[in-house]
Amino acid sequence: QVVLSRQYGSEGRFTFTSHTPGEHQICLHSNSTRMALFAGGKLRVHLDIQVGEHTNNYPEIAAKDKLTELQLRARQLLDQVEQIQKEQNYQRVRRG
Repeated sequence: QVVLSRQYGSEGRFTFTSHTPGEHQICLHSNSTRMALFAGGKLRVHLDIQVGEHTNNYPEIAAKDKLTELQLRARQLLDQVEQIQKEQNYQRVRRG
């Protein structure tokens, strides 16, 4: 199942958040003949992949939901616990 399929120019940045749990594959390719001729056929890609609670922008969440510092910290701790549970479930399935 394709979750995201997009075309981009020769340079650019984009972010994507998957709302579907599980294993994901990232496939990249270039259809540029200029790149093959002038860059020696090389494609440079920088991937910055973040998973779990690290993907949350907590200052933005606090502003949007009008959370106190204590409420925000509680939200962060709950997210960490949820991430630990997901990792434990993943390890159980992997060993199973």
